[in-house]
Amino acid sequence: MNITSIGEILFDIYPDHKKLGGAPLNFIYHIKKLTDNGNIISRVGKDVLGNKATNELKQANISLDYIQQDNQHSTGKANVTINEEGEPEFNIDSDSAFDYIELIDETENLISSETDCLYFGTLAQRSEVSRNTIQSLFNRGVKYFADLNLRENFYDEDILTSTLQAADFLKANYQEMHILNDFLLQSDYNTEKVAYELMEKFGINMIAVTRGKDGSSIFENGKRFDHSSVDVKVIDTTGAGDAFSAILCIGYLQGQENTFINKLANEFANEICKFEGALPKNDRIYEEFREQLGFF
Repeated sequence: MNITSIGEILFDIYPDHKKLGGAPLNFIYHIKKLTDNGNIISRVGKDVLGNKATNELKQANISLDYIQQDNQHSTGKANVTINEEGEPEFNIDSDSAFDYIELIDETENLISSETDCLYFGTLAQRSEVSRNTIQSLFNRGVKYFADLNLRENFYDEDILTSTLQAADFLKANYQEMHILNDFLLQSDYNTEKVAYELMEKFGINMIAVTRGKDGSSIFENGKRFDHSSVDVKVIDTTGAGDAFSAILCIGYLQGQENTFINKLANEFANEICKFEGALPKNDRIYEEFREQLGFF
């Protein structure tokens, strides 16, 4: 199982500290810890944060072979505030290194020879350079997992359309499903109805819709699979969706039952909510989930 992600590496800047993040990085970090495999294609600045990012990736045994270095643009930053429900609100710097991911031979070779599934989102598509690189990797005979991660105003109808056209399976939260409907369908909103209309219109095999503490629904082959999450003591929900996506992706590629995938993805996301930031400080959290997924 060879999973690759492409997109932003950035630092989440809290009032008193900073943490490595970005949805594609969070996702592949979990994939690597769960499966012992996984690569990320991204770009950081030749600056203090860029050096910090590459050092942390080394420590996590994530390859730096596909992390480009940028002399002109700084490593991405997202200023984070946490509301009373423990939910993060982001203010993301523009014109960052991840906006300039180039299509190079190493990237082409990774997709053609060492990738079974490519994960991507919308944020890194906000700029022409990275958007062209990401979209040039579509239609390469691999599986495509689109995790929307709509942020601020960094998307439009063209980006949403291209993303859904490429996707074999899709993860979106409840609010993002409303946005997809407003941009692409203009239907009377009903989650199940919108999910099936999107699947039919764009040829998507499966859609997972997350609802935070209220669980999630998976739609596939005309069937709906719901899971109601249990209450946990939430410290910070940053990265919970990326944790859900990691389990969803592995389970989908394994051909696991959707009831199992849905439950396990919610349980893993709940674990991530129990501490500050998107990535665990140690690997113990992964042991139980590796076992349940068959990675001993």
